[in-house]
Amino acid sequence: MAKVYEALRKAEEERKRRTGDASPSVQPLDVPPEPAAPKAPSVTASKRSLADRLRSRGGGRDSSAEVNKRRISVLQPDSYVAEQFRALRGRIDALASQRPVRSLCVSSPLAGEGKTTASINLAAVTAMSVGRRVLLVDCDMRRPKVHQALGLQPEAGLAEVLTQQVPLEQAVIRVEGMNLDVLAVRGKPANPSELLGSPAMHALVEDVTSRYDRVIFDTPAALGVPDTKAVAELCDGVVVVVRADYTSQQDVEAALDILDRRPRSLRL
Repeated sequence: MAKVYEALRKAEEERKRRTGDASPSVQPLDVPPEPAAPKAPSVTASKRSLADRLRSRGGGRDSSAEVNKRRISVLQPDSYVAEQFRALRGRIDALASQRPVRSLCVSSPLAGEGKTTASINLAAVTAMSVGRRVLLVDCDMRRPKVHQALGLQPEAGLAEVLTQQVPLEQAVIRVEGMNLDVLAVRGKPANPSELLGSPAMHALVEDVTSRYDRVIFDTPAALGVPDTKAVAELCDGVVVVVRADYTSQQDVEAALDILDRRPRSLRL
């Protein structure tokens, strides 16, 4: 998410200019001000197998900086970064004036490119709209991160709802101080692809889109597992997140090739 870091740097410079570098009343996020810019993939790297690229994107435990970055629109709603997500919300609303866009699938070609950050922040700024009910659903049952970023401790989640262990109302959590509900991940099932492609998931999407003005599904990376394709087929639109100067063109094209084989697909 090089653009996010760059936006944070610009926002901090603007704050210092206005305040004369006085200490702010709100503590800044624990995010490095200017990390080293990632190198663009070389020709050799772009020819590596998909399996190699998937393995190279594996990650360990997230730092506090990563967690804070994912919820910057919640912690700093007036920040430059939050405004960029508002601009994305505006583009989606413009599309919604032409056709229904009640449900959005958010994904990326590979892991580590910012799709969960985009999902959380887009949901947050959308929930700031007056009178709009928003639901964020974590569909990444392999590596869930939404609950960690928002400080939630779900007692039940998506898998439990799809397997009819608990009703939807019991699994949904309201984010404190916001008009935002979250259906997180509690248990990690052995068959996430099958659950996301099941009739129960289809029924869930129909149910939540009838209750909420907008539902945002944070899905796994599109390449490597079929989970995202199953969810995308049920949504009104798809947001594909790529990492500036890092995600290779071949990965972007491969992800779009998978997700755009739908008559209702929207490119945002």
